[in-house]
Amino acid sequence: MVPAINRPAVVKVNLEAIKHNFLAEKAHIAAGQKLFCVVKANAYGHGAVAVAKTCEELGADGFCVAVLDEALQLRKNGITKPILVLGVTPASKAALASENDISLTAPSLAWLKEVNCPKTLKIHLAIDSGMGRIGFSEDDEFKAANDFLKDNQQFFVEGMFTHFASADSADSSYYDYQVTRFEHMKSLLTIKPKWIHAHNTAASIFGKTVKSDIARFGIGLYGLNPSDNPTSPSLKPLVDLKPALSVETELVYVKKIHPGMGVSYGSTFKADKDEWIGTLPIGYADGFIRKMSGFKVKVGDTYCPIVGRICMDQMMVKMPQEMPVGTKVEVISSDPNAENNIKKLADYLDTIHYEVACVLSDRLPREYN
Repeated sequence: MVPAINRPAVVKVNLEAIKHNFLAEKAHIAAGQKLFCVVKANAYGHGAVAVAKTCEELGADGFCVAVLDEALQLRKNGITKPILVLGVTPASKAALASENDISLTAPSLAWLKEVNCPKTLKIHLAIDSGMGRIGFSEDDEFKAANDFLKDNQQFFVEGMFTHFASADSADSSYYDYQVTRFEHMKSLLTIKPKWIHAHNTAASIFGKTVKSDIARFGIGLYGLNPSDNPTSPSLKPLVDLKPALSVETELVYVKKIHPGMGVSYGSTFKADKDEWIGTLPIGYADGFIRKMSGFKVKVGDTYCPIVGRICMDQMMVKMPQEMPVGTKVEVISSDPNAENNIKKLADYLDTIHYEVACVLSDRLPREYN
């Protein structure tokens, strides 16, 4: 999707906030622990290349992405530190990863046997300790993988890792269960990975107990609390976080409608008196889904509700009085106390802020300050 640089709508990313969060986490982690920044999904919507360059300059030890193409994008843009692809990459692409010094996740013995790579491939053994996604979970298969990898010159076992399903929960019972399973799988190792890691953002910033050579710093890098969700109180992190993202646009059209007149498809909003309606040049193609109707955005200094159904490319707001075309509209605020911050929007949509940030499309240009 082409960035709409000639439209008054932009995602603003505060790189000073990113720096603050990075340095706060760096000061928090254990002595000797490596800090890998997770920049998958275009850095959770913030812009992978800009964020990675900022973190590399600050001394990041490496990066995590979800798919091989994200890793290749970083390499093409000059990122030199280690990069780990956390998802499953087709074994047929192992040579491409190796040529670009990119580490891949090894999810199974079958995957390892399928790899045919002329150069040594760096791998991290994935352990499914209870996430139920990818990785080794059966003792026999894991033991066989260790035997297969012993003295196997095609692979360099750079790491072994797991991912926690509920490190962001006040109830630690399932977290403890996963730690026990991970420790058991570690006890079966007959090869020696360079790094064994389990810390994600939540496990790290909430002080969860587990030995981890690497902290994989994801959502916290962007100043967002991983425990924020609509259904339970947020846990207090041990690290001070500053949100980095906001979305701004402006009124492109203003008109008065009269009693009985509807707004947008299906006329789900109909005026029962004269109303001032402003049009914004953004819609669900930009990541603002139709369930956002009714949420209040800040028009000038006034919070105004979105009315009618959000269109693919436009949405409408109901204003208390006429406001001029060109008035600034803050759709999402980076102020954690604002009524239109990303957590408030996620709560309104009955989802998590990860989703809100990640669905912001590439049609919205990213602007860095």
